[in-house]
Amino acid sequence: MKITTEMIKELRATTGVGILECRKALQAAEGDYKKAVDFLREKGMAKAAKRADRDASDGIVEMYSHGNGRVGVMVEVNCETDFVARGDAFRELAHEISLQIAAASPLYVKEDDIPEDVLEHEAEIARNRSIEEGKPEKIIEKIVEGRLRKYKEEVCLLQQKYIRDDSLTVKDLLMEKVGSLGENIGIRRFQRWELGEHLSD
Repeated sequence: MKITTEMIKELRATTGVGILECRKALQAAEGDYKKAVDFLREKGMAKAAKRADRDASDGIVEMYSHGNGRVGVMVEVNCETDFVARGDAFRELAHEISLQIAAASPLYVKEDDIPEDVLEHEAEIARNRSIEEGKPEKIIEKIVEGRLRKYKEEVCLLQQKYIRDDSLTVKDLLMEKVGSLGENIGIRRFQRWELGEHLSD
C-alpha cells in the first residue's frame, strides 16, 4: 500500500512522533493506521525503559482550574532539559495530566506512595466484606488481592485509565511521550483542591 503524505501527517498529529518514524511505522504496518499507532507505542515504551534511570530534574509546574474555579490542580512534571520543558508537546502533556487529576481525583502518584497502613486498612475491609458475603475461605486472599489491585488503579495517578483513551494508563501516556520527545519524563507530585472540601458544618 502506498504511504501518502496525508497518512503521515495524521499519524504525526496523533502521536507527536517525527515524520521519518511515522513513515517507518506506516510501512511496517502496511498502511494500517491502528497497527502503526501500536507499533509506535511499543517502540516508545522500549525507548522509555532505556531512559528510565536518567535524571529528570527540569520541567514545569502546571496549574489548572476547572468548573468555574470549583476544582484546582497543581502538578509538577519533570523532564531532563529546559529545551524539552519549554516545548509545546511537553506543556500539552503537563496540561493533560492536570486534566486527569481534576477529573479522576487520584490520591497518590504511584503505588509506592501509598502508606502501608492504608493498604492494610483496605485489605481488612476487603477481607471482612468477603467473609460477610460468604466467600470460601480458601479464595478470600485472592479476592483481597484483586480488590487491592483495583483500589491502586483508582487512587494511583500512573495506574489510572487515561480519561481520553481508556486503552491507555497515564503511565502508558508518559511512556509514549518519552519515546517521542527522547527524554525521561516523570510526575513528581501534585495537589488537587475542591471548593468546600474538608470544611465542617
